[in-house]
Amino acid sequence: MTTGSAVREWVKSSYSGAQHGSDCLEWAPSSAPVGVVPVRDSKNPGPEIHFSTEAWTTFVRLVRR
Repeated sequence: MTTGSAVREWVKSSYSGAQHGSDCLEWAPSSAPVGVVPVRDSKNPGPEIHFSTEAWTTFVRLVRR
């Protein structure tokens, strides 16, 4: 886990918002081409967890089922 100092464009999960209990997850797709996907809590946008693009792709595929 890191506290990212780089400026990134964050994308909020489509499941975030009032109708989904305000559990907000954001990810930075612009980092994916370099092999890492930073993820953070949008309610507390400090620390980031970094996943490999392969791990992130597998996670997204599994939760979409």
